[in-house]
Amino acid sequence: MLLLVKPVSVTRIAGRYLAHQEGLPKLPVPPLQQTCEHYLAALTPIMDPEELNHTRKLLEEFQKPGGVGERLQKGLEQRAKKMENWLSDWWLQTAYLDYRMPVVVHSSPGVVLPRMEFSDRQGQMRYAAKLIAGVLDFKSMIDNETLPVEYLGGKPLCMNQYYQVLSSCRIPGTKRDTVVNYTLDKRPPTHITVVHNFQFFVLDVYNSDGTPLTVDQIYIQLEKIWNSSLQTNKEPIGILTSNHRNSWGKAYNNLIKDKTNKESVRAIQKSIFTVCLDAPMPRVSDDMYRTCAGVQMLHGGGSRWNSGNRWFDKTLQFIIGEDGTCGLIYEHAPAEGPPIVSLIDHVVEYMKKSEMVRTPMVPLRMPQKLRFHITPEIKKDIEEAKQNMNIMVHDLDMKVSVFSHFGKDFPKSQKMSPDAFIQISLQLAYYRIYKRCCPTYESASLRMFRLGRTDTIRSTSIDSDKFVKAMDDPNTEKVALLDKAVKAHRAYTDMAIRGQAIDRHLLGLKLQAIEDLAALPEIFMDTSYAVVLHFNLSTSQVPAKTNCVMCFGPVVPDGYGVCYNPMDTHINFAVSAFDSCQDTNAARLAQALEDALLDIKTLLEQTPKAKL
Repeated sequence: MLLLVKPVSVTRIAGRYLAHQEGLPKLPVPPLQQTCEHYLAALTPIMDPEELNHTRKLLEEFQKPGGVGERLQKGLEQRAKKMENWLSDWWLQTAYLDYRMPVVVHSSPGVVLPRMEFSDRQGQMRYAAKLIAGVLDFKSMIDNETLPVEYLGGKPLCMNQYYQVLSSCRIPGTKRDTVVNYTLDKRPPTHITVVHNFQFFVLDVYNSDGTPLTVDQIYIQLEKIWNSSLQTNKEPIGILTSNHRNSWGKAYNNLIKDKTNKESVRAIQKSIFTVCLDAPMPRVSDDMYRTCAGVQMLHGGGSRWNSGNRWFDKTLQFIIGEDGTCGLIYEHAPAEGPPIVSLIDHVVEYMKKSEMVRTPMVPLRMPQKLRFHITPEIKKDIEEAKQNMNIMVHDLDMKVSVFSHFGKDFPKSQKMSPDAFIQISLQLAYYRIYKRCCPTYESASLRMFRLGRTDTIRSTSIDSDKFVKAMDDPNTEKVALLDKAVKAHRAYTDMAIRGQAIDRHLLGLKLQAIEDLAALPEIFMDTSYAVVLHFNLSTSQVPAKTNCVMCFGPVVPDGYGVCYNPMDTHINFAVSAFDSCQDTNAARLAQALEDALLDIKTLLEQTPKAKL
């Protein structure tokens, strides 16, 4: 997400959503020559000259008139004519549903919300009840199609992802997964699932006349759930969803052979969303709190703690800890961060309002507890999932921090894009530790186009490379190089959101070759292509009005995940790495990033404005 999107005031118009969607342009296929030139430029700071030369020759061959590249490009252009979006199905499959690593840590992002002070479990229930009511309020805007259309740089954005996050769930397969969405069913779901002490409940959140339950009513129902799930010795059936996708796919087929299990699983999958009432985590010092909250959102702390108190395939799970740790985790296949954040912003605002509605004193049905028959084989699958989860928990190295010296305000005062400023600082931080530049992924929104998802902003550029090498050399003029690097980042960002970046185009050409059953072109078997896709830095800016931060794991074993929310006067950062890699350390990169931000600020302040 790049620029803050401004909602506009709207009135309800029947079928407004469809009319809006049809008015959006289709995702373009960039010109082949342009992509090849930009690809070479992206390789320049990260490949040695010899390999670069080899790739240059392959690209020349690929682009020859009447050659392979031209044929694949034509195929893509035909696909773009026929389809609503030439990329979205391919992307959903390759980036998510075909990916076999666990969704936990490797794919699903977590969000840490501001810490709550619950003095008792009534506080936890009250907060949960208000949060549920807030999500239902947001849902009514989706259902009535009164959701304000968002804009980016004055252009309306695709709103489709909002229709994918509720009443949806991922289903494991032994080779590839699928996603189901029950929103458009003849009888759309009217319940949520609540999980407490590893026990799942169906909670109906609408009255028979279709009105949502009030906060008081939800609170009463949550109390009933709490009181009927006090035993802590239950099998954590939900932990199965955290396993490697092939293993879980096999276990899933086995699990749902039993009719009761199948019905219970279906109730979770169909639910509008899930609420996890978590047990308290071990107390930690205040400066460690955010980091611990981050890992609790990402994986739940391990099988001893809250990792079994989840259904990780569920698109949206809100986590409310007895100790005031709150947030959510979402399954990434249906949507990106920004729609999730806009839902969070709405819910947080909603929860500030005092409750005015008097609750009708109608007795409500006891929420239904979901039953599972645990056979010895399922028990074995649960044990295996627990072990694998605990290995992941031990391996995740996380640092969530608040950079309090400045926020968006400083780069803006320098007439610089805050996102570009942060990305160049991150390039500097990485270079200072490793003395080299690395392939860097920053997600760019393609929502200007119908059904658009993301493309890649490649933050490592020829200009960023020159700047980071000059920064700690006392004999060079640095400000002009910084200015160039920031502008280059801004230019690549603009190119990416206009559908003109290189990564999805190259993927499309590769998949087109596979679809044509043609030999894979040499550029895709080249070392450079493997290197350029090995993102040691996987990053995302996810701005929110709420003082929250999103976090996710690295995408390669020797890499980092870096997510940030730039507020006006501070920046929330989450940095992740794997302990199993000797060369990476989340706290070290977080510290280097803080130093880099401050050093760049000092550099700008020491330089007379006239030089810029």
